[in-house]
Amino acid sequence: MKRILIDMDEVIADVYPKFLDIFEREFGRRPDRMEFWGKKIYELPGADRVRGYLHDKGFFSDLPVMPGSQEVIRELMDHYEVFINSAAMEFRHSLTEKYDWLEEHFSFIPWKNVIFCGDKRALRGDYMIDDHVKNLRSFEGTPLLFTASHNALETDFIRVNNWEEVRAFFRGQREGA
Repeated sequence: MKRILIDMDEVIADVYPKFLDIFEREFGRRPDRMEFWGKKIYELPGADRVRGYLHDKGFFSDLPVMPGSQEVIRELMDHYEVFINSAAMEFRHSLTEKYDWLEEHFSFIPWKNVIFCGDKRALRGDYMIDDHVKNLRSFEGTPLLFTASHNALETDFIRVNNWEEVRAFFRGQREGA
């Protein structure tokens, strides 16, 4: 079976609602999506302290699930070897919180198919779905860029905007093979 590596944050776990809430709490307003189109919300002028919340206990524990991700990943597992991966080492609490989040929302994925790492260059597979260009540039298989505000201007990769597009891509791979 071919292997698919799937990132967590901004691919199956939606961090933006939490960042928007934090930004509103810090600055008294909710930024319009176009304000941070092409960048991270904490790259807005004066908003660098918003990134600091990634270090807080509980930040990763209650993120919403990306619509369609559970259903599509279940389908993919019928045809592919699926691994969830996350660069979970930078933020102390993220390792445990991400593991618990996966247990709650993706309990159908075996623990042995979860990879927490510091640098994704060590990962090998046939496909990688990620929102960060830096992870896709070094990937030796087929990279798929999952749309997020910070990568909206990127044009170097096959782009998937949502989980329906992921489903369609892999259906096409199976039918074309």
